[in-house]
Amino acid sequence: MSRPYVEAGRTGQKRRTFDALVAAARQLVASGTTPTVDEAALAAGVARSTAYRYFPGQRELLAAAHPETARKSMLPDNPPEDVAERLDAVVVEFTRMIVETEAQQRTMLRLSLEPADGLEKSLPLRQGRAIAWIAEALAPLQKQLSEQEIHQLVLAIRSAIGIESLVWLTDVGGLSREAAVASMRWTAGALLSRALLGGLPAPDPAPSGGHRPEWPKVTPRYPA
Repeated sequence: MSRPYVEAGRTGQKRRTFDALVAAARQLVASGTTPTVDEAALAAGVARSTAYRYFPGQRELLAAAHPETARKSMLPDNPPEDVAERLDAVVVEFTRMIVETEAQQRTMLRLSLEPADGLEKSLPLRQGRAIAWIAEALAPLQKQLSEQEIHQLVLAIRSAIGIESLVWLTDVGGLSREAAVASMRWTAGALLSRALLGGLPAPDPAPSGGHRPEWPKVTPRYPA
């Protein structure tokens, strides 16, 4: 997300103000509210007029405060070489973050389903961040599967984990959060196992309009 105001002039002071507003927004969301820019400014001790220089509206504020925006990878510092272990490590860390920040995740899920002036595309859940994390976990498969096949597998796994799955498994399925996380881990592993046995579905043609979403490209942090 571009932040030209933060990146120009007295960047040190502006970064501290920006971080204070984001921290205040995260705390407010964690308490069960959906803060406005005014509310975040009050909680952070920042003037309203100043806060709006950083965040023109509530959506921009909540997008910046989303936990996923600060993460570059979900792999541990010394990731395993086995692809199944790598994937499980990513799923464990991803689902841990989802559960720990559930209030914020649910807020962003709701906002992502309520388009407004095209801003929904800038929301974290519309940017495919988890796509890159899962792709990094599956990097060793580049020797076995084509890029398209790996992408199909990544999408299948992403569809089975995350806040959307947590909401369904707990609110509809009636599972505890611990059981929901265990289910997501099992499903991710099962999808990987099935893919390695040649179980990938047929490629889907480009949707109407002739193009697919542009997901973030991933360069693995560690050798595959």
